[in-house]
Amino acid sequence: MQTRRTLLLAVASLLVMPCSIAAPAAAADASATAFVTKIYDTYKGKDAKGIDYSAEAEIRRLFEPSLATLIIKDQKAAARRKEVPTLDGSPFVDAQDWEISKFDIAVTDAPPDKAVATVSFKNIDTPVKVVLNLVKIRNDWRIADIIWQRDGKAETLRGLYKH
Repeated sequence: MQTRRTLLLAVASLLVMPCSIAAPAAAADASATAFVTKIYDTYKGKDAKGIDYSAEAEIRRLFEPSLATLIIKDQKAAARRKEVPTLDGSPFVDAQDWEISKFDIAVTDAPPDKAVATVSFKNIDTPVKVVLNLVKIRNDWRIADIIWQRDGKAETLRGLYKH
C-alpha cells in the first residue's frame, strides 16, 4: 500500500510540474510582449509620432547599453559634422514615414532572459516584418538588435554601425 501511495504522489507531482514550469515562461512572454506593444502603439494611427530619438534617456530606456551607446555616439558625431545620423528613420518600422493602423506581435522565448519579437504590419499598404532581439536586463526588457528584410536580405541595426 505504501508503494502505491508513493507512486501516485510521484505521478501527481509530475502532472503538476509542467504547469509550474510553464507559468514563468508565459510571464516572460507577457512582459516582453507588453514592452514591444508599448513601442508600436506610438506608431499607430494617421498622425502617430513614433519614438523620439533625440532624447538620450529614451534611447537608453529602449536599447541595451552597448547598442544605445552606438546610437548616441553616432547622433552626437553627426550633429558635430552637421550631417544626418546613420539611423535616419525609425528602426521599428524601417522607414522615415509611416501610417500604420494595426500590427501583429509574436514573441518567442529564447535562452534565459532573451526573447525574439516578430512584428508584422502594413505601412502605407506595404507589408513589413521587423524582428526585435530582446534581452532582459535586471527586470526590464531592452532591444539587443533589430532585423529587417531589404532587397531580399537581412540587415540589422547593429550592422548599420559597422560601416
